[in-house]
Amino acid sequence: MATPVGYAAQLSTLEALESEAIHIFREVAGEFERPVILFSGGKDSTLLLHLAIKAFWPSPVPFALLHVDTGHNLQEVLDFRDNVVAKHNLRLHVAKVQDYLDDCRLAERSDGIRNPLQTVPLLDGIAAGRFDAVFGGARRDEERARAKERIFSLRNAFGQWDPKRQRPELWNLYNGRHAPGEHVRVFPLSNWTELDVWRYIAQENVELPSIYYAHQREVFLRDGMWLTEGPWFSASENEELRTLSVRYRTVGDGSCTGAVESEAADVHAVLAEVAASRVTERGATRADDRVSAAAMEDRKREGYF
Repeated sequence: MATPVGYAAQLSTLEALESEAIHIFREVAGEFERPVILFSGGKDSTLLLHLAIKAFWPSPVPFALLHVDTGHNLQEVLDFRDNVVAKHNLRLHVAKVQDYLDDCRLAERSDGIRNPLQTVPLLDGIAAGRFDAVFGGARRDEERARAKERIFSLRNAFGQWDPKRQRPELWNLYNGRHAPGEHVRVFPLSNWTELDVWRYIAQENVELPSIYYAHQREVFLRDGMWLTEGPWFSASENEELRTLSVRYRTVGDGSCTGAVESEAADVHAVLAEVAASRVTERGATRADDRVSAAAMEDRKREGYF
């Protein structure tokens, strides 16, 4: 059926973003044989799953989930992940970085950060599942390398991203063609901002891990970020442990993801905070992105998310 003239102009910003994402999910379902959703339990991947459920309701989501577990995840997020999987009767594949460290396929970094170690387990998980399309929750406002990437992002047989092989995406037409061994990363949230995400979470009453809201936690200050102790490391003798009201803007490896001081205990208070912020969540709280200006692009070229 043809879209009525002026219909798109009548949609609100959130309605237009939701419509685009649902269209992308359905397009992938029609073009690919074995898609999978990357799901960590973070706000973006949870929103991604929420949109997938809406796209195919009342039928079940026709995709499995894949999580690359660094072994340094906060327990609240892992518990949330497992509860969501059980609630919606989903299939979850978990690739564990620790397994690769145990059998020496990977080596622990000197700084203890495991986020960069996710690439090999991710690519192995994609190959083992024979997944030809991989949904991710990346957004273009997060980081400059992600701003350069298309919604359908072709990856070669080694899982690597080549910016020169980007394909045009005119009039919402997506080219999913790929050679045997290649796959396509798909980013339905590309055009969303952090504020859009939180506005939609408030509108749809999307449940998130408790760490996204203000809570009391023991933290210490390192390199300008409030970090928490865990299996990854402890505070040094010169770093004072303090109990503060904090929340997390993004979920990642505990060794490189910082909290922010906050009193925002509900979604509307978080919305006010995000609206006033002038720094993206990755720029404010992710140590692994501070290695260099091109840190994310370098990892993407190697096969990272």
